Amino acid sequence: QVQLVESGGGLVQPGGSLRLSCASSTIWFRLNDMGWYRQAPGKQRELVASIASGGRTNYADSVKGRFTISRDSTKNLMYLQMNSLNPEDTAVYYCNLSPPTSRYWGRGTQVTVSS
Repeated sequence: QVQLVESGGGLVQPGGSLRLSCASSTIWFRLNDMGWYRQAPGKQRELVASIASGGRTNYADSVKGRFTISRDSTKNLMYLQMNSLNPEDTAVYYCNLSPPTSRYWGRGTQVTVSS
């Protein structure tokens, strides 16, 4: 059974950086388009960034120029490098397929941007 596990979240001051990781339990990971999503309190979950199996990337307008999605298929890992964080980035961050599949939502990792 495929599992996706997010890690790397935490509390960071505005302007700071974090790197999130998404680990897959199988090599299935490298064959699929993947994405990072986030859900802030009281808001719907939204796509933050996606990366195709071939490496093409796509970003939400709100994070362009600040976030970078990448993947290391040899290790079944996907990353989200987040720079210049601001309080509006506070949310639980999840990884999933792109587009997402309900059965693969994990627990996510909390990112809190606050002074």
